[in-house]
Amino acid sequence: MYTLDTNAIIYFLKDDPQAVSVIQDIFTRQTPIYISAITEVELLAFPKLTPNEEKRIEDILRTLSIMPVDSRIAHTAGLIRRIYRLNIADSVIAATAMFTGTTLLTRNTGDFQKIPELTVQKV
Repeated sequence: MYTLDTNAIIYFLKDDPQAVSVIQDIFTRQTPIYISAITEVELLAFPKLTPNEEKRIEDILRTLSIMPVDSRIAHTAGLIRRIYRLNIADSVIAATAMFTGTTLLTRNTGDFQKIPELTVQKV
């Protein structure tokens, strides 16, 4: 089971060979794939998003389990932010992966590897 960081989805949608290979493999295994609601916000917030890009994002979002930021995730994210000095979005994404007991797929492994309770895989 996996949680995708925002950048993993962006690289996948840009047809980055590494991201496509890893994420396509996960899709074929039909294993649960999660994202944080924060990732949904980040994906849809890009000011120069074209209608085609928005459609591709919406298409991939329909295939993922979107986790809301509830009180438990917010509490864990607050601790992560305080202890490891991650930004709020990354703290929430890390907390989501920890809550779901999944491996976080990201291109940005450096910051997340500081968190010993989190399993991280580079995409």
